[in-house]
Amino acid sequence: MLEELRRTEAAPDRRRITEDEAGALARAAVNLFRKWELNDAEAREILGGMSPRTYSRWKQGDTGRIDRDLATRLSLLMGIHKGLRYLFTDPARGYAWVRKPNQVFGGRAPVEIMAQGDIFSLARVREYLDAERSGW
Repeated sequence: MLEELRRTEAAPDRRRITEDEAGALARAAVNLFRKWELNDAEAREILGGMSPRTYSRWKQGDTGRIDRDLATRLSLLMGIHKGLRYLFTDPARGYAWVRKPNQVFGGRAPVEIMAQGDIFSLARVREYLDAERSGW
């Protein structure tokens, strides 16, 4: 016999992550962008078209409020980083991978795909890496 599961109430105004978690994610993203050798314009597009002033504050450690879209982007970025760490035993090769042209992305570098600005492009890179490491 099937039993209905209790539904989770939607609470769009409730914070999904704490300020400390948001700060940690932002610091991790800024550090990751540095390792990927991204310029500020690329980083800002990957983060959803963030303003230069806001990104400058991020680099100084002042993250401010992180909404659902930005939290999702940060989560995808951490998943991309994790996938690269699983695929490459040498971290430097994983960091360099984002700049190398890839046939799966039509000969474009993954960073070009991610910097298109839409969240689906980040998800596309993440899904590719997940599929590569799972052996599908």
